[in-house]
Amino acid sequence: MAKTKVAILGSGNIGTDLMIKVMRHSKHLEMGALVGIDSASDGLARAKRMGVAITDKGIDGLAAMPEWKEIRIVFDATSAGTHQHNWAVCQAAGKQMIDLTPAAIGPYTIPVVNMEAHLDQPNVNMVSCGGQATIPIVHAVRRVSTALPYAEIVASISSKSAGPGTRANIDEFTETTARGIESVGGAKRGKAIIILNPAEPPMIMRDTVFTLSQGAEPAAIEESILKMVEEVRAYVPGYRLKQKVQFEVIGNNNIRCV
Repeated sequence: MAKTKVAILGSGNIGTDLMIKVMRHSKHLEMGALVGIDSASDGLARAKRMGVAITDKGIDGLAAMPEWKEIRIVFDATSAGTHQHNWAVCQAAGKQMIDLTPAAIGPYTIPVVNMEAHLDQPNVNMVSCGGQATIPIVHAVRRVSTALPYAEIVASISSKSAGPGTRANIDEFTETTARGIESVGGAKRGKAIIILNPAEPPMIMRDTVFTLSQGAEPAAIEESILKMVEEVRAYVPGYRLKQKVQFEVIGNNNIRCV
């Protein structure tokens, strides 16, 4: 079966990591090009060594390359502001875009929750890294509860892993992730916090989820969360729950903190 050729916009940490994953592990995707704006980028240099076509002229440079014709999917790992122009170019050329920035132009998509509903969308918004890690858990609580008045997530990542694109997107991260908690996770109100931790050695990403739910027993909530962890792990092998689910009952209104 022929693989689908893809381009990745952004030669920083996220774009380079995605390129390597496509080349080493993907059964369906093939690298067509890696795109950056810095000719001295480590990511572009690595792509060149690995035999991937490159340009340091952004998406306009990509559109001028012979490889552009064969590209069917474009992953955008730049920034929310840059995504506006990137999307305009892809839309005009009929390319499908997978948005890895918090620009939130396309529908909010969490694969384990609602991917099937958005397979044909021209622009698919992947919310944020923290959203992908935590919104499935929020949804797991909501699907067994009669109501979920509030959900809050705290995403802690290594400062060293946050490049200029990530740092430029901090406000968009909190806003877009909060909206994803509500629209996909099912919380009436959502809140997102991001922490860039400078600890050495660099920490592995950790996320904490706090919810206020009604109408479900602790055992049902825990079972739903554990099942969701397994569902996410099917496509993110390192995903795991770091501690037992904790509960607190507030007053006599059957409101449970998880």
